[in-house]
Amino acid sequence: PSPHLSFSIRKVVQLLEQTAREILTLLQTVHQTSGFKDIPNKCQKARVHFETVKTLMVELKTKFPIDQYYRFNEHWRFVLQRLVFLAAFVVYLESETLVSREVVAEILGVHMHRDKGFHLDIEDYLSGLLILASELSRLALNSVTAGDYSRPLRISSFINELDSGFRLLNLKNDSLRKRYDGLKYDVKKIEEVVYDLSIRGLGKADKADDGKGEAVGK
Repeated sequence: PSPHLSFSIRKVVQLLEQTAREILTLLQTVHQTSGFKDIPNKCQKARVHFETVKTLMVELKTKFPIDQYYRFNEHWRFVLQRLVFLAAFVVYLESETLVSREVVAEILGVHMHRDKGFHLDIEDYLSGLLILASELSRLALNSVTAGDYSRPLRISSFINELDSGFRLLNLKNDSLRKRYDGLKYDVKKIEEVVYDLSIRGLGKADKADDGKGEAVGK
């Protein structure tokens, strides 16, 4: 690839990386003991940052011939996967649902299909979901510290469904397969948290608490 093209792509990618760091810093606060108190507000702020992402994506598309997406995509692949994870995390915190590739593409301001040029590759989408699984296993543990005993059960159910979905896929990409091995570890970690809660007689009694209501901004 031309050094000039690579340089101009890199400049936009650096701004995307900076925005991704800002979104991550904002969302990481949910891991704090009082972090669940203001989830809807945090998600709203994150969505404002995603408007910046959309603007930068429009700029990035102008920096290379659109039919050469795969010639240059190593420049932005890593940050795109991080942004998929962050979009998936926001949607999870808002509604405790799994975000579709179509919705992620919409949040990031990119296309879904290869023939449209700059698009969200299926492997980048899946990689982002696997990063989400790791983040949620951490959230399950921190929920217990924060005294929210029903959240780990809901996270466990969500991660098990995600794992079932990945089991149906024939993963040919090496880095994706390695990441999937990490998902098995995340499932095990969350199961241990849930088991520990059941041994202590916690988790079931407060299923009707306000934790989920807060997450969806009721």
